[in-house]
Amino acid sequence: MRGLVIKNTGSSYAVLTDDGLTLNCIVKGNFRLKGIRSTNPVAVGDRVEVSDAEISSPKSQASNLHFITQIEDRRNYIIRKSINLSKQSHIIAANVDQALLVVTVNRPQTSTTFIDRFLASAEAYRVPVILIFNKTDLLDEDERRYQQMMIQLYETIGYECRAISAGTGEGVEELRPLLAGKITVLSGNSGVGKSTLINRLVPGVNLRTADISDAHQTGMHTTTFSEMIPLTPHPSPHTTHSSPLTTHPSPHNAWLIDTPGIKGFGTFDMEREELTSYFREIFEFSKQCRFSNCTHTHEPGCAVLKALDEHYIAESRYQSYLSMLNDKDESKYREAY
Repeated sequence: MRGLVIKNTGSSYAVLTDDGLTLNCIVKGNFRLKGIRSTNPVAVGDRVEVSDAEISSPKSQASNLHFITQIEDRRNYIIRKSINLSKQSHIIAANVDQALLVVTVNRPQTSTTFIDRFLASAEAYRVPVILIFNKTDLLDEDERRYQQMMIQLYETIGYECRAISAGTGEGVEELRPLLAGKITVLSGNSGVGKSTLINRLVPGVNLRTADISDAHQTGMHTTTFSEMIPLTPHPSPHTTHSSPLTTHPSPHNAWLIDTPGIKGFGTFDMEREELTSYFREIFEFSKQCRFSNCTHTHEPGCAVLKALDEHYIAESRYQSYLSMLNDKDESKYREAY
């Protein structure tokens, strides 16, 4: 049977089959031995093959488990370096049409380095990104000015930006046309309001939310696994046992992929010579550099350094580029972004 992975709990997967069944599945034992350098060889959004036969496992309360036996080729994915295993990756979601990166100027503050690392990774794997600036209702006058400066920066580079308040609903309805007929992954730091936004977009889903830590102004994890949530009206796929659905997975359906909040975004498998192309404005100026292998750090005749000095490239973006250049030292993982 073929199907779509709609939920990953870490130990098992919910797969929505082409026949409209939701099956509780596990990965076959030798599956991890095929050279997949990932902490999660199967990701939400994957198209997979599932064995017909049911199995029973004494370690599980479910008696109708199935095996995932094969992953179909992915057209794209969002990936980051595993926090604890520096030479392995963690796939956030696969086969997506776009990503909504939810960021906040305050409560908690999303760093530009985190934003730029996510954008560069998305560029590398051909995933369009829309930046969602959330919690605008909580900003004071200075914070609103700073948010507008950030929006202007990223819109100038070519990224679509939206300012919303998931808490009050301001601007949320305007997002619906952007989601229609697409598979969209939501990502961002813990506490930026992803679950609140999904609750607004999908009434009745009732995802758990949590307050920001007053001591550190950081978010606390409320989503602990990745899950696809349908925006088109049909029964919820939250169940992990076999049950018929009235609508089969289709490119015409709209899905949101809810993901756990992430603190750091370590980039994975990016070559130094390719990195320039993942920063749109740096890439444009790099075409005018004297040397084709210019690293844009010290070389004479570097058009990027000239553009930086003349403020055509933002200092924050250039510093993000440098931080990723330094990531080639595999012995460290830059977590505090």
